[in-house]
Amino acid sequence: MSLEHVDVLIVGAGLSGIGAACHLQANCPGKSYAILEARESTGGTWDLFKYPGIRSDSDMYTLGYSFRPWEQAKSIADGPSILNYVRATASDHDVDRHIRLGHRVVRADWSSADARWTVEATREETHESVQLTCGFLFMCTGYYRYDEGYTPQFEGSESFAGQIVHPQHWGADIDHAGKRVVVIGSGATAVTLVPALAESAEHVTMLQRSPSYVVSLPGEDPLAKLARRLLPSKAAYALVRWKNVLMTMLVFQLSRRRPAFVKRLIKRGIERRLPAGYDVDTHFTPSYDPWDQRMCLVPDSDLFTALSSGDASIVTDQIDTFTPGGLRLRSGEELQADLVVTATGLNLLALGGMQIAVDGRDVELAETMSYKGMMLSGVPNLALSFGYTNASWTLKADLTCEYVCRLLNHMDAHGYAHCTPVNDDPSLREEPFIDFSSGYVQRSIHLFPKQGSRVPWRVHQNYARDMLSLRRAELEDGELRFARAQSLPAGPAAPLAAAGAGA
Repeated sequence: MSLEHVDVLIVGAGLSGIGAACHLQANCPGKSYAILEARESTGGTWDLFKYPGIRSDSDMYTLGYSFRPWEQAKSIADGPSILNYVRATASDHDVDRHIRLGHRVVRADWSSADARWTVEATREETHESVQLTCGFLFMCTGYYRYDEGYTPQFEGSESFAGQIVHPQHWGADIDHAGKRVVVIGSGATAVTLVPALAESAEHVTMLQRSPSYVVSLPGEDPLAKLARRLLPSKAAYALVRWKNVLMTMLVFQLSRRRPAFVKRLIKRGIERRLPAGYDVDTHFTPSYDPWDQRMCLVPDSDLFTALSSGDASIVTDQIDTFTPGGLRLRSGEELQADLVVTATGLNLLALGGMQIAVDGRDVELAETMSYKGMMLSGVPNLALSFGYTNASWTLKADLTCEYVCRLLNHMDAHGYAHCTPVNDDPSLREEPFIDFSSGYVQRSIHLFPKQGSRVPWRVHQNYARDMLSLRRAELEDGELRFARAQSLPAGPAAPLAAAGAGA
């Protein structure tokens, strides 16, 4: 029995996957495609997370798609607005009819002889196995587990009389009104939750083991308001998008080259927003340099407003044990709580947990090397959408989609059936795929592909450089090997071994 075949199979119907489909339709209109989504609804992250205050930690002029202007007033947008934007994009571009919900991809096998992938998925409701084939596999699954967040083991948690919840599992049954709430964590989720919960809770305490860098920006972009009055929608969007791209790049480069100066700027900004004498050194001065971990963005100083009003407070300490009425800290202080929210991070998961094999050989992701931050050494006709860690996710996702479309059209024009990144340089040093000291990265980065010490194996985290690399650079660079049907590529097994040997 012949299996259903599509030219391109997209895995994931979130921000990245729907964007990939739109790019594919616009730039490769002759290609057939399907989208497999494990969950029963589209939207990915923005459909999954329901906790109070859920919003972007990037501005919407860069988190939005390059081809669809963000037209709402808020630059730092709430989760429901972003979900509506993603779903409206899918609807307006007629992407919805290509999406198959409740299909969790578990395995993909590449055959060089047939120049195609055989992909196995499981229907979530019936547990039935479904197979189809594709010429190109485009992974848009994000990088963390959707079924569970990261929660460390807390001594005595079973004795706590109140409720403990991870933000990833927030449901409509959780009532925080009038309660004493402790939010454990200091990252983007924690600084989002605290002011939102403080609106109706009796009091909210942000309990952090160590502080993060927190920066406030206007919820509405002043330049965007002016540009919309003076320019057509697309021109205004492009102008603000580029302004924000350049500002983000400037801050990142300045953080790398003059970290002490950036530290002082951030500290002064916080001091201006908090009451005189507030202990900024203890609660807002991390031990690491700016952008060694991702900075936390708050709109319109909402976190600082909650702290200044007394509706919220910060405690920098470590947990000794939970008690029936709250938590006892290493310092001996006790925090009373009715509700504890463990904003303690995510569990990373590469390729959505899918196993891949090339010509009968299982591929260990940790033994591969990332090509241009979007393909894998020794793995033909596969790309993955992985956004920036120092800027908006969608900036890199859009460029990746453009590159994939350019690659597919190049292959068609030259009669190529498949292409494979090949690392055969023994002097190429392996480095972690993500260069971040954050706990959620350090816990799982050993399971991810590596990056190399030089281009095109190095991940830039730089939008301007990636524009040149992904939009303009030659496709046939000698390290991306092309082959026609019925001819084997340059030995899929050999490149995989070479990737490991290049350390």
